[in-house]
Formats: sequence, structure tokens, C-alpha cells
Amino acid sequence: MLQKKYRLKKYSAFIATYKLNHIVADNNMCIYFGKEKTNSDLPTKIAFVVSKKIHKRAVVRNRIKRLMRENFRLIMKNSEFKNIYKYLSIICVAKTESVNANFNSIGYSIRSLLSNNQ
Repeated sequence: MLQKKYRLKKYSAFIATYKLNHIVADNNMCIYFGKEKTNSDLPTKIAFVVSKKIHKRAVVRNRIKRLMRENFRLIMKNSEFKNIYKYLSIICVAKTESVNANFNSIGYSIRSLLSNNQ
């Protein structure tokens, strides 16, 4: 689980991040990046979205969110990508192919998308 200070919760922050339209995507997920920080003291807020269109069962949607959240936590713990700290908000949106994905494939997707963003 991500620490509370890293969670994106406000509706207005979601809308602002979506409106910027700074997206990288592959077959498992899309990652939306928000504005770049002017004050480096603010933490980067991250959200994980899995729509009901992906799968009708909440168990499956929650599993996908758990996999994405844990991979992001490991990336932040190991400080693999410094470029994620330059944004105010990041939203990870799952696609239908992520239903059959395992932990390693979702991790590979997140790492490749973050490296493409540099």
C-alpha cells in the first residue's frame, strides 16, 4: 500500500491530470502525467484506475490495482526512475489485457512506460 501522502484523491486533481493529455500507453495500461512541479517539496501523488468495463467482478479489478500499486511501490522504494518525482500527479489506468497479466508483466509495462517518458 502506498503511503497516504502519495495517494491522489481529489476529483479536481484527476480532471486536471486528464486535461493535460500527457499520456504514454502500451497493451496493459496507460499512464497520465500531471503538471511538472515548481516546488520540489510537494510529493508526487499517484492513483490507480480500473474501470468496470475492464471486468465486472470487483475481485478482479482489485487484484489489478494491487499489482499496479505494489510495482509502483517497489519502483519508488528502489528509486529506479527519478523522472516520476518531477510531476505533481500520475494516474495509471488499466486496459482489458491487464486482466490476464501477472505481477512481472505489469511491472515490465510500468517500467517501460516510465522509461519511454524520459
